[in-house]
Amino acid sequence: MYCDRVHKKITICKQMSIGQSMPTKQITEYFNFLSSEDIRLKDSRIGIETILYEYIDCGRSPEEIAQIYQTISLEQVYATILYYLQNKETVSAYMKNWIEHGHRMREQQRLDPPPVSEKLRQLRIERQATQQG
Repeated sequence: MYCDRVHKKITICKQMSIGQSMPTKQITEYFNFLSSEDIRLKDSRIGIETILYEYIDCGRSPEEIAQIYQTISLEQVYATILYYLQNKETVSAYMKNWIEHGHRMREQQRLDPPPVSEKLRQLRIERQATQQG
Protein backbone atom coordinates (compact mmCIF):
# COMPACT_ATOMS: atom_id res chain seq x y z
CA MET A 1 0.00 0.00 0.00
CA TYR A 2 1.16 3.53 -0.75
CA CYS A 3 0.92 4.67 2.88
CA ASP A 4 3.19 1.82 3.93
CA ARG A 5 5.77 2.90 1.35
CA VAL A 6 5.64 6.48 2.65
CA HIS A 7 6.14 5.28 6.22
CA LYS A 8 9.05 3.07 5.11
CA LYS A 9 10.68 5.95 3.20
CA ILE A 10 10.47 8.21 6.24
CA THR A 11 11.85 5.45 8.47
CA ILE A 12 14.73 4.88 6.05
CA CYS A 13 15.42 8.63 5.91
CA LYS A 14 15.50 8.78 9.70
CA GLN A 15 17.76 5.73 9.89
CA MET A 16 20.08 7.30 7.33
CA SER A 17 20.13 10.48 9.36
CA ILE A 18 21.00 8.56 12.51
CA GLY A 19 23.70 6.60 10.66
CA GLN A 20 25.23 9.85 9.46
CA SER A 21 24.92 11.30 12.97
CA MET A 22 22.51 13.98 11.79
CA PRO A 23 19.95 15.11 14.34
CA THR A 24 16.40 13.81 13.92
CA LYS A 25 13.30 15.84 14.65
CA GLN A 26 10.25 14.87 16.58
CA ILE A 27 7.34 14.84 14.15
CA THR A 28 5.61 17.78 15.88
CA GLU A 29 8.69 19.96 15.34
CA TYR A 30 7.70 20.28 11.69
CA PHE A 31 4.53 22.20 12.56
CA ASN A 32 3.20 25.35 14.16
CA PHE A 33 0.07 24.53 16.14
CA LEU A 34 -1.61 27.95 15.96
CA SER A 35 -4.91 26.54 17.23
CA SER A 36 -6.79 23.26 17.17
CA GLU A 37 -8.18 24.39 13.81
CA ASP A 38 -4.97 25.80 12.32
CA ILE A 39 -1.86 23.63 11.98
CA ARG A 40 0.77 24.92 9.59
CA LEU A 41 4.13 23.75 8.37
CA LYS A 42 6.92 25.58 10.20
CA ASP A 43 8.41 28.55 8.36
CA SER A 44 5.44 28.49 6.00
CA ARG A 45 1.89 29.73 5.66
CA ILE A 46 0.81 26.36 4.27
CA GLY A 47 -1.59 24.39 6.44
CA ILE A 48 -1.47 20.63 6.75
CA GLU A 49 -4.92 20.51 5.14
CA THR A 50 -3.42 21.76 1.88
CA ILE A 51 -0.82 19.00 1.77
CA LEU A 52 -3.24 16.31 2.90
CA TYR A 53 -5.88 17.40 0.38
CA GLU A 54 -3.32 16.98 -2.40
CA TYR A 55 -2.22 13.61 -1.01
CA ILE A 56 -5.53 12.04 0.03
CA ASP A 57 -8.12 13.60 -2.28
CA CYS A 58 -6.04 14.30 -5.40
CA GLY A 59 -3.82 11.23 -5.08
CA ARG A 60 -0.61 13.16 -5.63
CA SER A 61 2.73 11.71 -4.56
CA PRO A 62 4.86 13.51 -1.97
CA GLU A 63 7.30 14.43 -4.76
CA GLU A 64 4.51 15.99 -6.83
CA ILE A 65 3.27 17.94 -3.83
CA ALA A 66 6.77 19.29 -3.10
CA GLN A 67 7.03 20.41 -6.74
CA ILE A 68 3.67 22.19 -6.57
CA TYR A 69 4.48 23.95 -3.27
CA GLN A 70 8.08 24.94 -3.79
CA THR A 71 8.33 26.86 -0.52
CA ILE A 72 8.28 23.60 1.44
CA SER A 73 10.63 20.66 1.36
CA LEU A 74 9.95 17.05 0.49
CA GLU A 75 10.84 16.25 4.09
CA GLN A 76 8.02 18.54 5.28
CA VAL A 77 5.57 16.79 2.95
CA TYR A 78 6.59 13.38 4.29
CA ALA A 79 6.37 14.70 7.86
CA THR A 80 2.82 15.89 7.21
CA ILE A 81 1.80 12.52 5.80
CA LEU A 82 3.45 10.69 8.71
CA TYR A 83 1.73 13.00 11.20
CA TYR A 84 -1.57 12.14 9.51
CA LEU A 85 -0.83 8.39 9.62
CA GLN A 86 0.12 8.55 13.31
CA ASN A 87 -2.88 10.71 14.26
CA LYS A 88 -5.47 9.56 11.75
CA GLU A 89 -8.57 10.07 13.90
CA THR A 90 -7.60 13.58 15.07
CA VAL A 91 -6.36 14.74 11.67
CA SER A 92 -9.41 13.28 9.91
CA ALA A 93 -11.64 15.33 12.23
CA TYR A 94 -9.43 18.37 11.53
CA MET A 95 -9.86 17.82 7.77
CA LYS A 96 -13.63 17.31 8.12
CA ASN A 97 -13.91 20.59 10.05
CA TRP A 98 -11.80 22.36 7.41
CA ILE A 99 -14.05 21.12 4.59
CA GLU A 100 -17.23 22.03 6.48
CA HIS A 101 -15.85 25.49 7.25
CA GLY A 102 -15.13 26.00 3.54
CA HIS A 103 -18.69 24.98 2.63
CA ARG A 104 -20.14 27.37 5.24
CA MET A 105 -17.98 30.27 4.02
CA ARG A 106 -18.94 29.70 0.36
CA GLU A 107 -22.63 29.52 1.27
CA GLN A 108 -22.35 32.69 3.36
CA GLN A 109 -20.63 34.45 0.47
CA ARG A 110 -23.30 33.23 -1.95
CA LEU A 111 -26.09 34.54 0.30
CA ASP A 112 -24.32 37.81 1.12
CA PRO A 113 -21.79 38.56 -1.62
CA PRO A 114 -19.18 41.24 -1.03
CA PRO A 115 -19.91 44.60 -2.69
CA VAL A 116 -17.18 44.11 -5.27
CA SER A 117 -18.82 40.88 -6.47
CA GLU A 118 -22.13 42.68 -6.94
CA LYS A 119 -20.39 45.50 -8.81
CA LEU A 120 -18.68 43.00 -11.14
CA ARG A 121 -22.00 41.26 -11.75
CA GLN A 122 -23.65 44.58 -12.69
CA LEU A 123 -20.77 45.48 -15.04
CA ARG A 124 -21.05 42.05 -16.73
CA ILE A 125 -24.81 42.55 -17.26
CA GLU A 126 -24.20 46.03 -18.72
CA ARG A 127 -21.47 44.76 -21.06
CA GLN A 128 -23.68 41.90 -22.29
CA ALA A 129 -26.55 44.36 -22.92
CA THR A 130 -24.23 46.66 -24.90
CA GLN A 131 -22.90 43.75 -26.99
CA GLN A 132 -26.42 42.54 -27.80
CA GLY A 133 -27.80 45.99 -28.58
